[in-house]
Amino acid sequence: MEIVISLAIGVLAASGVWLLLRPRSFQVIVGLCLLSYAVNLFIFAMGRLTPGAPAIMPRGGFINPTAYADPLPQALVLTAIVISFATTALFLVVLIASRGLTGTDHVDGQEREP
Repeated sequence: MEIVISLAIGVLAASGVWLLLRPRSFQVIVGLCLLSYAVNLFIFAMGRLTPGAPAIMPRGGFINPTAYADPLPQALVLTAIVISFATTALFLVVLIASRGLTGTDHVDGQEREP
């Protein structure tokens, strides 16, 4: 399971960085989204990948903390998802406005000359 998660994080991060280096604004936005998904998966994986483990520890007595999931990464990822959704919406509005003003979606505002 760990190798699948690590491969998914690596593929998402590599694809995100590759798209960030593209000359079109939409590709840059998609690259930022993929990179944020990779970071979210990484943070989520840091909370121990234990399927079926409860997130809340019971009261009283000695407990084994390795039998429980860590709720902090789950809360951080949930917050990051909401923030990345709002940021992506803002970037798309700026992209549409920039496309309307300049007539192109190239990052520096100019098309390449052949």
